[in-house]
Amino acid sequence: MASEAPLDAVSECNPKAMRFSVIVPVYQHWRLVPNLLACLDRQIFPQSKFETLLVDNGSTELTIPEDLPLQTRVLRCDTPGSYAARNHGARHAGGAWLVFTDADCLPSPAWLQALDDAAKRMSEDGALLAGSVEMVAASDRPGSYEIFDIVKGIPQARYVGRGYAATANLAVPRPIFDKLNGFDDKRFSGGDADFCRRAGDQGHPIVYVPEARVDHPARVTWQEVTTKARRIKGGQLTAGARSRQRSWMLATLTPPVRGAWRFLSATQHPLKYRLTAIRVLFLIWIVELSELVRLSFGGEPERR
Repeated sequence: MASEAPLDAVSECNPKAMRFSVIVPVYQHWRLVPNLLACLDRQIFPQSKFETLLVDNGSTELTIPEDLPLQTRVLRCDTPGSYAARNHGARHAGGAWLVFTDADCLPSPAWLQALDDAAKRMSEDGALLAGSVEMVAASDRPGSYEIFDIVKGIPQARYVGRGYAATANLAVPRPIFDKLNGFDDKRFSGGDADFCRRAGDQGHPIVYVPEARVDHPARVTWQEVTTKARRIKGGQLTAGARSRQRSWMLATLTPPVRGAWRFLSATQHPLKYRLTAIRVLFLIWIVELSELVRLSFGGEPERR
């Protein structure tokens, strides 16, 4: 059950004892938070050694669950953007490690324990940790857009091989986060890759920890998949160096043949799934082209 509640709600905690601070930006997705909190409640890692910070980012409908779990706080960040919200959460966090995930993610019971085991194998401020992200279907008969999201996925191992990771499952030692001044809070998308690459440039690589898994429900509707596509495209075309923006513009104008080949090569999925995903991929390309035009004429980037 849920009810309206004031921000900065807080349960009793002892920040000095915190190993992890789990930071979750929330924008218009408070209905998903109870499932996330239930997953955190099932962690095999000791509950007394981590806290959860839910950072509202200007939701128009703010429904906070009643009886928040121990060591769970709700904060407010008025600066738009999930990276601004993550930075705000970090400023209020007491953990030695800052662990980032999203409101629509479902961490496995061994998530934090696997991150802790990996952290103990390295120096406290030496590297970032990235866990796996598995897209899961809502039913045994997923629709076209669900299939697209499953085949596309969030290939965290491939990302790590390229020097970055998605904040759906990323752990950062506090000293590294402070050293880099956090995420670029002007971005609505791509801030995770930017942060990880800056960390790599400073000698802090990313270590992939597949056992630290979070599940991510596949998007079901056309609006859900295109909203994400528009947000990512906005991040590519409006942030970073001008040369990089121009590269993304040229890439957007090019048909997604490489993406189609990657989908076709994903033999862990049935051929029917791969062909369906390719069809949706080209439909989304049309959306990305229209987004390029909209942004070129001064439109605001999508933040959802």
